Amino acid sequence: MEHLDLRVVERALQWAREGASVWFATVLATFGSAPRSPGALLVARDGGDYLGSLSGGCVEERFIEQLAEGEFERPATLIRYGEHADERERLRLPCGGVLEVLVERRAADDEWITHLEVLHAALLGRQPMLRRVELDSGRYRLRLDHELGEAAWVEQRDTAQAAAMVRIGPALRLVLAGLSPVAEYCVEFARALGFEVIVCEPRERERLAFAPRAKAEGIELQAVWPALFVASGACHAATAVVATTHDPRLDDPAMVEAVRTDAFYVGVMGSKASSRSRAERLARSGGLTQAQIERIHMPIGLDLGSRRPAEIALSIVADVLRVYRGVGQ
Repeated sequence: MEHLDLRVVERALQWAREGASVWFATVLATFGSAPRSPGALLVARDGGDYLGSLSGGCVEERFIEQLAEGEFERPATLIRYGEHADERERLRLPCGGVLEVLVERRAADDEWITHLEVLHAALLGRQPMLRRVELDSGRYRLRLDHELGEAAWVEQRDTAQAAAMVRIGPALRLVLAGLSPVAEYCVEFARALGFEVIVCEPRERERLAFAPRAKAEGIELQAVWPALFVASGACHAATAVVATTHDPRLDDPAMVEAVRTDAFYVGVMGSKASSRSRAERLARSGGLTQAQIERIHMPIGLDLGSRRPAEIALSIVADVLRVYRGVGQ
């Protein structure tokens, strides 16, 4: 899931603890082109306040209008946006896209707060969960989920037992081992794709120069050596660890620790020649096995003929996404 979805659950939890009832919306399916994938979340409360995204803007406006008109008062409602030609034109959905959305009306009671706390823990990288919401009654429950497959779907559709099923797993996380011009563009591309971005920078000058941007854009900036941060348990199965500084004091120890975690992507920037030298160094000084060294993407990124920092960053983030999606190179 995306980092935005983690923020949605945090906001829903905040509002629930304040005693506010909310509408909790989940994209269950998309047909045609759609800016958000199944599993995307949005939370809203009375007055029009909301956080999250269903479509990138057009559907959200209509959704908030419907709330003001008194719709979605049942515990669970299934609705489609863009199904008819006139609606697609009015909503400006791209390429004739259609969205199927589950909308829940939830009171701020202890059961709902506990439910959100478990969702929050799952998004932070603890046990992945499968969420089941009965469409008739609105009853919901969670169970552990270690399977792969669709992010969301409707089970036993068109029956009295119909239920929405949603997989809740860690938000995509990018850990950058040190700052560099390439790393700064990686931040930009990764944030646009919904990653939670964490920058580990122990060098004071680089950290202070980047701090205003980190604060403005909600990027976590850690004043620690990347290897120590990675070794602290910061990497879950939806984490990518990327090093782009060309400084072996930062890059090499980060790689040594990263291959010992559940991170799905570990990569370090360098030429083919420097990558061969690094592999020998990591085996000799870092004690890595051949299998561990083979986990490291080096040279990092897709071969796009990239030369400028932005192009290199694009190749890196694209490769991270390729591996996450399970697409062969």
